[in-house]
Amino acid sequence: MASLASLRLARRLPLRGVRAIQTSADTTQLQSAPPESNSQPFPVKLHPDSFRSYQCDVPELEVEVTKDQLLTMYRQMQLMRRMEMAADALYKAKLIRGFCHLAIGQEAVSVGLEHGIVKDDRVITAYRCHPFAVLRGGSVVGVLGELLGRQVGMSHGKGGSMHIFTPSFFGGNGIVGAQVPVGAGVAFAQKYMDQKHATFALYGDGASNQGQVFEAFNMAKLWNLPTVFVCENNKYGMGTSAERSSSNTEYFTRGDKIPGLQVNGMDIIATLQAVRYARKWAVDDQKGPLLLEFVTYRYGGHSMSDPGTTYRTREEVQRMRSTQDPIRGLQRYIEEWGVATEQDLKQLDKDAKAEVDAAVQEAKASPEPQTKDLWTDIYYKGTEPPFMRGREREEVHRY
Repeated sequence: MASLASLRLARRLPLRGVRAIQTSADTTQLQSAPPESNSQPFPVKLHPDSFRSYQCDVPELEVEVTKDQLLTMYRQMQLMRRMEMAADALYKAKLIRGFCHLAIGQEAVSVGLEHGIVKDDRVITAYRCHPFAVLRGGSVVGVLGELLGRQVGMSHGKGGSMHIFTPSFFGGNGIVGAQVPVGAGVAFAQKYMDQKHATFALYGDGASNQGQVFEAFNMAKLWNLPTVFVCENNKYGMGTSAERSSSNTEYFTRGDKIPGLQVNGMDIIATLQAVRYARKWAVDDQKGPLLLEFVTYRYGGHSMSDPGTTYRTREEVQRMRSTQDPIRGLQRYIEEWGVATEQDLKQLDKDAKAEVDAAVQEAKASPEPQTKDLWTDIYYKGTEPPFMRGREREEVHRY
């Protein structure tokens, strides 16, 4: 199958002309027959070119997975895609307004990340935040309700697409690159309070040239923060290809003194192994920050207002869908390794569709926020001032 990048794994800045990172979704090999038990681990081996490294070793290629884990990841990837497809339809029906950025095609990153971290780790990201919000403790109806501006939304209909939070998910952020220094600050708090957890701060290739990103790199390295900076390189920042916007498109090498790892972001197992490696680096080994670059691809445009075909060809998108889809790659593993049958997976597909369809109906039935809701959720509960002024001097709300 075709690949997206241009070089292979190396321990330093790679030389020109060496092999490309593998970005196919289905090149992991079974090492031995899976056990009967759904919870007993069994070994699989990643493609040798699943990783490239900068100033660090690459993760082990042999990975342990279980049947339960593979099926859970498949169900979650299908659920995330169905949810984003529903958001697409609701936007086109003009029920969702404003900005809306979908992550269709990038499901291996969000689901793989979630399976490689623990409950009290922290995640913060940019525009394509819907899957992370669900996986970090939210719900499909909570995300769709928020997009529709309804009270059932995770921010009670007052935040919208890029402002959805959970106790361990610090939201999508609308200012390009701004979540990266905020993520470093969250990691600083973890270290200050001696918490054995990491913060994963995600940004796109389009945000990679922001000055605040490099400032956050510098501070995180100076203070040895447990921060994993994650570049979701889907090859196009808005409508501009990475090659046109960045003089160095090997984003995993751009942390200067911070080691980096480039990862096949279309293979869920490679993603999972990379996140496990990064968490061990930052938390268990206390080596400070690490930079991950997931080479992935978005099927749609940058946002719903972007058709996504003026700066790339329809043939390119169709080729990626048909040859490197992350869900289809995991489906092949599950079927060929005897984890489940095609009929079993079709039932999971139906269940995901039914869950999203029900969530759409519940979200649409939920009322819009009321005028009094303008005065709520401004301050952290218990810290509100005695009164709050509105737009006009006479408009005062007393708590």
